[in-house]
Amino acid sequence: MSACDKPGLLPMEAALERLLALADAAPVEQVESVALAEADGRVLAEPLVAALDLPPWANSAMDGYALCLADWNGQALPVSQRIQAGSAPAPLQPGSCARIFTGAPLPHGADTVEMQENVDLDDAGRAVFRETLRVGQNVRAQGQETRRGECVLPPGTRLGPVELGLAASLGVAQLPVRRRLRVAVLSTGDELVEPGQALGSGQIYNSNRRLLIAWLQRLGCAVTDAGILPDDLPRTRAALGALGEVDLILSTGGVSVGEADFLGLALREAGELALWKLAIKPGKPLTFGHYQGVPVIGLPGNPASTLVTFGLLARPYMLRRLGVQRVEPLGFPLPAGFTWSKPGMRREYLRARLEHGRVVPYANQSSGVLRSAAWAEGLAEVMEGSTLAEGDMLRFIPLSEILG
Repeated sequence: MSACDKPGLLPMEAALERLLALADAAPVEQVESVALAEADGRVLAEPLVAALDLPPWANSAMDGYALCLADWNGQALPVSQRIQAGSAPAPLQPGSCARIFTGAPLPHGADTVEMQENVDLDDAGRAVFRETLRVGQNVRAQGQETRRGECVLPPGTRLGPVELGLAASLGVAQLPVRRRLRVAVLSTGDELVEPGQALGSGQIYNSNRRLLIAWLQRLGCAVTDAGILPDDLPRTRAALGALGEVDLILSTGGVSVGEADFLGLALREAGELALWKLAIKPGKPLTFGHYQGVPVIGLPGNPASTLVTFGLLARPYMLRRLGVQRVEPLGFPLPAGFTWSKPGMRREYLRARLEHGRVVPYANQSSGVLRSAAWAEGLAEVMEGSTLAEGDMLRFIPLSEILG
């Protein structure tokens, strides 16, 4: 029986499809204009349309000499002017050439640039061209990169250094972006203690909330840290009521149907929750629902499970709500540096790194071992029902693809 056939288990593709459909139904539609310096990581809300040609005029791609090729029959040409970047050249005198530098505008009448390495100056200071020339060489034509009125970035683009540099090259100082996704992060359980506090009997330090808050901030979210909710129903209700306006409630530890799960009880009082059992490992339990109309995602509590489910499911959901269309991380086929002889019913995501060009997993793949992710460079995807011999190809998802 495959994972798709096993009752109660939801394949990764089906879970992602459901989440993206839910995200499409609840887009963040508010738009704000921000300066380029504040736009890194934001999502473009409207097309970026070029208001000018790029480059705005033909210019030289080299330090060299500009000429009209029709004026040259192999003879030396007098140098009639010197053109530096940022200057406005005079029209080229017929039968002459111009000394020109990289990025400088081509003078009217010139159509060719020869690099300085292929030019000598004779005793009269005339340019002697040693190589065969062709029209247009070493010339950046006007509009060769972008034409006025052309859409250079579609809405839904996540803005990074390259996109911001492109906007700046077009003279754009402000960009319309989707407002930040407002996410409340909370944890539940009397067993959780904040770092810096003394551990009591049976208690552990809360790592998941710190992991998620830093990750959400990288994604450009406005984060509300709701702290650790105690195992107390009235206080849990009060904490939820104090969240304010948020777009998503993100919890760790799951939102189960157990009678001692007070967060689950409080959420079900004011909404609906569905527990999904995923056909992946780590990260089998995932909860999705709504609290007073606000979407809720309950991630599993083990740190490695939190990392996998947030990176592969919750992160794409949040990006799609901001209008990003391509939300799945890139993965690359790479040879396995290990054997896998125990085919499972669930797809496994192993914390792994590259060694000598092959994918090698961390020795301890327990879902409670966060150190495995700190050691790893990515996730190795082992398909359900499959075995691997060394050298077999598998999909490797770099952590940089999901952490950014």
